[in-house]
Amino acid sequence: MAEEITNNTQAEQQLVVFDLAQEAYGVDIGAVREIIRMQDVTSVPHRGDYVSGVINLRGRITPVMNLRKRFDLAEHEITRDSRIVVVDIDGDDIGMIVDAVTEVLRISTSQIEPPSTMIAAGGSDYTVGIAKLEERLVLLLDLERVLTTAISGEAVVELPAAA
Repeated sequence: MAEEITNNTQAEQQLVVFDLAQEAYGVDIGAVREIIRMQDVTSVPHRGDYVSGVINLRGRITPVMNLRKRFDLAEHEITRDSRIVVVDIDGDDIGMIVDAVTEVLRISTSQIEPPSTMIAAGGSDYTVGIAKLEERLVLLLDLERVLTTAISGEAVVELPAAA
C-alpha cells in the first residue's frame, strides 16, 4: 500500500508555466525561488548579450538573464506582464526575464514526452520534455542547460564569491 502511494506521488509534476514569444514554457516548481515584477536591472560590462545585469533582491546581488536573447528570439519590450522568475541552481539565485507567468500547473508524468532527437541534435537543446495538454504544448526547460554555455559548460553568469 505504501509503495502504491509513493508511485502515485511520483506520477505528478508541478510546474511554473510562463510565456516567451507566444510559446508556453515550464520549469519544475522546486527550482523556482520566487516570481517578481520587473525592476531596474543594473548593467554589468563584458557579459554575454543575454545577461541583462544584476538586481538587488533583498540585499543579495542576483544576476538576471533575458531568456528571449538566450533563445535567439525577437526582442520584445517589457510590459506590465513581464516578470523575473528567480530560480535556484546549485544554491545560487539567477533571475530570468519572461514575457508573463501564466500559471502553476500540476500534470501527470504520462502527459510528458521526451523531446525528439531532431530537436536534441540542434546543439542548443534546452528542453527535457514536452507536456501535452488538451489545447497546447508546454516545453519543459532544463535549467542547468539554459543557464550554462553549450560549448564550454561554464556558467553563463559568474556569481559573486561568498564573503
